Amino acid sequence: MIRQPSRHCTVKLQAVPARIGHVRRIVSAQLRYWRLDALIDPAALGVTELLANVHRHARPSKQCTLELCVLLDQLTVSVHDEDPRLPRIRVADSWETCGRGLALIAALSESWGVRPDGSGKVVWFTLPALNTAPEEALTVRGYLEPLPLEDSGTAAGPRPPIRGTKVG
Repeated sequence: MIRQPSRHCTVKLQAVPARIGHVRRIVSAQLRYWRLDALIDPAALGVTELLANVHRHARPSKQCTLELCVLLDQLTVSVHDEDPRLPRIRVADSWETCGRGLALIAALSESWGVRPDGSGKVVWFTLPALNTAPEEALTVRGYLEPLPLEDSGTAAGPRPPIRGTKVG
């Protein structure tokens, strides 16, 4: 079910891998409709991470509600699920293939957070909702440091951090 009064959109879904691509397309279409094209990539990436967390961790149900809301030049993306356990950022070891989702959310957003809600929780993040043309780039606030690469048993030093990455 999709509800869309003004600058608010709600999608209720089951967070399973087969649905995540569909939800990304809904988010992209909604942001295009609101003329927030520059936010499509960071919002879709954040939505993917939040829904993947619901799929991986939420119990007893994978049912959740995704909400997009634009208010005062800010897009808030939130996901509500029925699992009361609150997530936290953790430091993933270099060999781990998961465990970086919330750190990614923190890096790509202006702000983010978690709050208990009824029998579950809401995880949310915000992006600046400046009405920009699709060809204009959005400067993502954040700090991402890539993992060092290893070559022939010799570890290369860490690359310089990426700041002010252009997305869009």
